[in-house]
Amino acid sequence: MKTLMPAPHLGQTIQKNTPNEVQGSFVTLLGEPFYKIQNYSAMEPFFMSLVSGFDHWMFIASTGGLTAGRISAEHALFPYYTDDKVTESFETTGNKTILFVSRGEITSLWEPFSMRYSGVYVIERNLYKNIAGTTLVFEEINHELGMTYRYAWRTSDRFGFVKTSWAINHGKEPYKIEWVDGLQNILPAKVTSQTQNVFSNLLDAYKRAECEPETGLGLFSLSSTLTDLAEPSESLLANTVAQVGLEPIGVLLSSAQLDNFRAGREICPETDIRGARGAYFIHARSDLAPGQETSWHLIAEVSQDTSAVVCLMEKLKNPVHLIREIEADIAANQQKLHHLVASADGQQYSSNELSTGHHFANVMFNIMRGGIFADQYWMEREDFLAFLRIQNQPLYGVVAESARKLPARVHLSDLRAFAEQNGQPDLIRLTSAYLPLTFSRRHGDPSRPWNRFAIQIKNPDGTQRLDHEGNWRDIF
Repeated sequence: MKTLMPAPHLGQTIQKNTPNEVQGSFVTLLGEPFYKIQNYSAMEPFFMSLVSGFDHWMFIASTGGLTAGRISAEHALFPYYTDDKVTESFETTGNKTILFVSRGEITSLWEPFSMRYSGVYVIERNLYKNIAGTTLVFEEINHELGMTYRYAWRTSDRFGFVKTSWAINHGKEPYKIEWVDGLQNILPAKVTSQTQNVFSNLLDAYKRAECEPETGLGLFSLSSTLTDLAEPSESLLANTVAQVGLEPIGVLLSSAQLDNFRAGREICPETDIRGARGAYFIHARSDLAPGQETSWHLIAEVSQDTSAVVCLMEKLKNPVHLIREIEADIAANQQKLHHLVASADGQQYSSNELSTGHHFANVMFNIMRGGIFADQYWMEREDFLAFLRIQNQPLYGVVAESARKLPARVHLSDLRAFAEQNGQPDLIRLTSAYLPLTFSRRHGDPSRPWNRFAIQIKNPDGTQRLDHEGNWRDIF
C-alpha cells in the first residue's frame, strides 16, 4: 500500500508498521497438525467456536474476546453476550498479559494482543487451530524484543477450561521478565444469562472473589442470590480458577491494579474482593536464557460445590502430578471427539490436508447439530422405559414388567422383536420412534441469540444422558 505521508511519530518514537500479508498453511504445533493464519490481525475480526467431546462451549473472536461455559449459557465462566459485544470485549474479558522485559539496563513494557501500544513495536500475530477444533492458539511475536508470547485454549472434562501460556526468548541475550497474566471478567457461579444481560451492574454488587492462601485457588461466587426479600438466600456454588506450573509472587482477584503495574508501581496481592468484577492474575518473575521458554497453566471450572473445591485444593498441592493429569485429560477429551466423529464416518484421510480437515469439520458440526447414536444399534433398557413412560404412561404401566426381562443393554433388533411379540400398535410405533441420540444441541450461539442451546450429555451423577435438541428444520 502506498504511503501518503512521512512515518508518523508516537511521542519521540516512529510508528512501526505491522506486517499485513495474510497467509494460511498447515504446520505442526504441540505434536499435531494445525492450520495457521499468519498475520491474522490484518483481517477483519471473525468469530470461532472451540469444540469439546463433552459439554464445554466456547465462542471466541479473533480479537481474543470470548464467552465460555458448560452445558448452556446458564453455566457461564465469562458473560454470554451477542457476538458484537464479545468481539469488542477483548481488552476487558478473557486473557490479559502484561510483561516487563529487561535487557541489561533497558526495561521494556509489552502488552501482547492489546491495542494500547499499537505501532510501538514491530509485531507479528498468528492464529493456530488444530484439525479437530479442540485447541486454539494465539501467538504474538515481538521482533524488536526477540520475544514470543503464546497462549492456547483447550478443554478437559475433569478440569474445565485450560489456558496454557508460553513466554519464549528467541533473542541472542538473556532476559529478565516480570509479568502479570490471567483472566478478566470472570463470572461467579449461579448467574443466569438474563441476569448477565439485564442486571449486570446490579450483579457486580453481589460478586465476591476469594483466594485460598495455601494453593492460590481463586473462588468466584455470589455473596447471596439476587433478592430484595428479608430472608436467607445463600449461593453455595463457585466458579474456580487456579494456576499450575509457576511459583508466583502473588495473585490478583481484580483488574484494579493493572494500571499501577503498567506504570512500574508496586502491586499488592489480593485475597478477598467484593462488589467488583472478578479476575485472576498471577504476578511472576523469571530469567530466560537465549532459546529458553517458560510455561504455565490456568485451569478454570464452573459451578463447583464444596467437595469439588476441596478435591482441587488437594491436587494443587502436587503440581507436577497435576500437570500430567491435565495433559492426559485434554488428550482424552480430544480422543472422545475423534471417536464421535469416526462413528459418523468423519475420519477420512487423503493427500489433500485441506479436504481432510474440511470433511472432519463438516461431519463434526453435523453431529453437534443432529446428534449421534450413543452406542450404534445398542441401547439402554431403562432409558427406553423412561422414554416410554413420558410418551404413553398407560402403555408403560402395561409393558414395563415384561420389558424389564430384557437385558440391561439391548440390541435394536431384540427391542423391536419384543414389541412385535407384544402386538400393541402403540408399542411398535414408539419402539420405532425411539432415538437414543447424544451430543446434540440447538443451533444457537452469540450470533444467533434467539436460539438457546443446552449440551445435555451427563446426568448429575456423571452417568451418560441421552438427549436430542435439534431444530425445527431437522424434521425435513
